[in-house]
Amino acid sequence: MPRPKKCRRVCDYPQTLTFLPEDHKNREQVVILTVDEYETIRLIDKEGLSQEQCGDFMQVARTTVQQIYASARKKLADMLVNGLPLRIEGGDYQLCNGGNRAFGCSNCYKQKFNQQYAKPKGEHIMRIAVTYENGEIFQHFGHTEQFKVYDVENGKIVSSEVVDTNGSGHGALAGVLSALHVDALICGGIGGGAQAALAAAGIQLYGGVSGDADQAAEALAAGTLAYNPNVMCSHHGEHHHEGNCGDHGCGHHSCG
Repeated sequence: MPRPKKCRRVCDYPQTLTFLPEDHKNREQVVILTVDEYETIRLIDKEGLSQEQCGDFMQVARTTVQQIYASARKKLADMLVNGLPLRIEGGDYQLCNGGNRAFGCSNCYKQKFNQQYAKPKGEHIMRIAVTYENGEIFQHFGHTEQFKVYDVENGKIVSSEVVDTNGSGHGALAGVLSALHVDALICGGIGGGAQAALAAAGIQLYGGVSGDADQAAEALAAGTLAYNPNVMCSHHGEHHHEGNCGDHGCGHHSCG
């Protein structure tokens, strides 16, 4: 008898399940991409994991990842070349329960930060995050590898801690800040998509700020911080990458 398929762990259910070509000519012929196939595309092509790292995250062998990934790529090619509708459904998978700290999992980040960085109780506690690198305000929100987080009470900083983003980028960073229970963010450049994500999370933005991170946090706590309310990400510096900073974003099915 063949061995039963092992459940593949996925981070979260896809937000969009159906994609249709503009002319809608081939509605009867639909490409079905399974949820575990979708996850290999997300982890390898979007998040940049190797096939070995993807296997560790999904809790399957690398050879299994290779098979799933090859099948997913073939289906995507069929959809694009032949102009076919795509629907994401089915597969042998289970959603992550937040118990793993692996790169790329929003459920794991949420549980980790909720437990480790619970906001202190008190009516007058404000939490400020600053994009951070070597004591300075890092100037490109979507590429920051660290935040320095400050707790403020009665206009004074009472504690601070540096938190790694663990590879999160662009729109996903708004989720990290939300899980950290941040009230305000100080940064340099930031794109429109990330600004919208922060606004949706109820996080006040103070952009266009440079210099010493501690001094900026102290100034915000004291109500004297100078910032640019109309800041947008600029791509003319030597450390910028092509693209649009901040415009990139990241159900349930049980194994049968």
